[in-house]
Amino acid sequence: MVVQQRHGVGTFAVAFAVVGALVSGCSAAADASPGTDPGDAVRGAPDALTRAGTSKARTSMEMATGGTRVTIRGEGVYDFARRHGRLRVVLPEDPSGTDGHRPITELLAPGALYMKNRGAGVPADKWVRVDTTTLEDGNLVTGGATDPAAAAELLRGARDVTRVGEEDLAGVRVVHYRGVSDLGRAARGASPQVRGALEAAAKGFAKDAVPFDAYLDREGRLRKVRHQFSFTNQGRTVAVASTTLLYEFGAPVDVRLPAREDIYSGRVRA
Repeated sequence: MVVQQRHGVGTFAVAFAVVGALVSGCSAAADASPGTDPGDAVRGAPDALTRAGTSKARTSMEMATGGTRVTIRGEGVYDFARRHGRLRVVLPEDPSGTDGHRPITELLAPGALYMKNRGAGVPADKWVRVDTTTLEDGNLVTGGATDPAAAAELLRGARDVTRVGEEDLAGVRVVHYRGVSDLGRAARGASPQVRGALEAAAKGFAKDAVPFDAYLDREGRLRKVRHQFSFTNQGRTVAVASTTLLYEFGAPVDVRLPAREDIYSGRVRA
């Protein structure tokens, strides 16, 4: 398990804990219509989400190393205008076959990740706050669920984009695009609320190129995106496939960040 000490506040990484167990901007014209340039359509997806406002979200993070694979799943809501969201994240069973952990509540905000029911000595009524601008992956992997806004903003760095074709996704007609996102380019073009986290990721990842598959509806809104990351942990390369699914646009989102007295300030036990 990874434990990070930042300004006296114990923080730690959901995804890295699983790994430890394993090894121990465009305009509205940039829509998804067939005549649109593929690169323009994909790079315009974050702006289309901001215009859409809110949605429900499902996340899946598959991690593989040494022939072992685990999956972390999440579900919740997200406000793309305010960059606030809430996810209920479920960890897998540990390698011994026992239940991994109670579901974790995660609150997502610009530059911050809040986690509750995280265990490891944290009182049940307290939150742990992580500064995502200090994480080497910018919370693209650490929280066990990629922040939906960050997942979308990564597409601002899209290059070598091809249009795979049209298909049905949960009853919605979408256009499937495939390409590679450049982390540095994405960070430079990202919205101010997400830029700090992506800048951290651009510095922390071994490779700037992040392959992706993106699915956009006719309004240019991102319906599904799958990113493929890789990083080194304890001398082994870990492959991560992070998938974000967005649906029910306009869903109500009420996210209230914890008060200062509700945030745990002690050390998180490894």
